[in-house]
Amino acid sequence: MEAEKETTYLKQVSLFANLSEEDMHELMTAAKRRAFRSGEVIFHRDDPGQVLYMIKEGKVKICIISPDGQEISLAVFGKGECFGEFALLDGLPRSADAIALEKVECYTLQRSDFHHAIMKNPKIAIQVLESLTKRLRNTDTMVEDLIFLDVYGRVAKKLLELADAHGVKTDDGVRIEVRLTQQELASMVGASRESVNKVMGYFSEKDFISTDKHRITLHRIADLKRRIY
Repeated sequence: MEAEKETTYLKQVSLFANLSEEDMHELMTAAKRRAFRSGEVIFHRDDPGQVLYMIKEGKVKICIISPDGQEISLAVFGKGECFGEFALLDGLPRSADAIALEKVECYTLQRSDFHHAIMKNPKIAIQVLESLTKRLRNTDTMVEDLIFLDVYGRVAKKLLELADAHGVKTDDGVRIEVRLTQQELASMVGASRESVNKVMGYFSEKDFISTDKHRITLHRIADLKRRIY
């Protein structure tokens, strides 16, 4: 029964969705289950990269922290998504930190098992290329936003992106199912916490959004979209 649940889960992971039942079973046999507490560092930048992580439950933040402690958040991954594949492909150390935003359960796959799966199923390589291309495009967009958008526009756009990726519809809008402090949101848009605090206050006054225990609900999505540019 447990093996069936694990195979069903693997079908939700885009990299491995096209595998046969036999190949999925073989892959899950090699995978190990791991759990991390909220706030726990899963790996640090420059750590050896020998493991791929597949999220079963929870949210993980990928970020870069400067020597003086300033953080830039690059992405937030949730159920059914993978992270850590960069280092598995090029053999170089980790390029960023990975931190659990909440309690996280995941499966891990060693580099040798990942390579074996790619050699046996070339379609996985195509999925990996698509994933990497998407992340490169997202990086291009982040740079463009930093150049052309003000803080209000960047915060509005990031809230809409988070709602699209991690949102749940409610009676009065869309709630982002990621616990975010203003500092974490600031790290996502490349701004100071004070600037983001001002923006969030303005959006709350206009009833664009509301917050409760670090959960943000978007109410007037059309108005947020107009505020981007």
